[in-house]
Amino acid sequence: MLAVLFPGQGSQYVGMGSDFYEKFDDFKKNFDIVDKTLKYSLSEIILNGPEEKLKMTQNTQPAIMVLGVSIYNLLIKKNSFISNNSTFFAGHSLGEYTALVCSGSLTLEKAAYLLHERGKAMQEAVPAGKGAMTAILGMSINEVEEEIKELKENGICEIANDNTNGQVVVSGEKSTIEILNNNLKKKKKRGLILPVSAPFHCSMMKKATEIMKDKINNTNFLEPKPKIISNVTAKEENKPNLIKSLLINQITSRVRWRESVNYMVEKGINKFIEIGPGKVLTGLVKKINSEIDIKNINSIEDVENYKI
Repeated sequence: MLAVLFPGQGSQYVGMGSDFYEKFDDFKKNFDIVDKTLKYSLSEIILNGPEEKLKMTQNTQPAIMVLGVSIYNLLIKKNSFISNNSTFFAGHSLGEYTALVCSGSLTLEKAAYLLHERGKAMQEAVPAGKGAMTAILGMSINEVEEEIKELKENGICEIANDNTNGQVVVSGEKSTIEILNNNLKKKKKRGLILPVSAPFHCSMMKKATEIMKDKINNTNFLEPKPKIISNVTAKEENKPNLIKSLLINQITSRVRWRESVNYMVEKGINKFIEIGPGKVLTGLVKKINSEIDIKNINSIEDVENYKI
């Protein structure tokens, strides 16, 4: 049984997809659609930079999405088995929108618009320098939760991403995150401050949720086929109104990636494909379960050589 995965923010780089863009007209068409939707040339930023512009959250999110969708479309043209026989689609944070487009739930135009607005709202929700995120290595989710409990009186400090065994990302007020890292250092544990522009996936994003609520609710979603694994519930969802509600909640909720992968394996998934820039999810999945068969598809060679 097969599941298809789509990466989130942090996988982007200038020039991603350039080989596809030069060779395939359908790839260019998707980039053109997004440019027209956003009313500026996101494709120019993706292909040629500058990196500072690509790193802007409102650009990063639709950029990763359109690349993932475009590669997926090329892959299923070559191998329709993937679209006809996948049991689940899942995406990490913004990757869930990529999954929704590829499953037929959301149009490319609507996803580009929502992700641009989502990125802008998340960026503007917290003043610069007020928030931070740290990746905690070598500790279980339960151990991290215990550490956080001790800091409740210091300020906001919440689990943002339960990524894999021994990698948990915490988000919150910068001063509280710094206290957490100092506490970990005393215990000979590691907390690495991430180079992000805002404290994503925590209650500090509440303002972004309020901004995105109407935009998401006013968008037409269809039932996804196959079903989507929600970041919020870590199980399959296919009811459009529930998916909308979960996407709104996702902005302030933790990404339950480790649980999502384990859930899919429990449901019989024994093959995964990661589609999009980088190999972040491939690495996370292998740490969750080293016996899982996972392939990464992010180049023309990958598409041409992929076999079920």
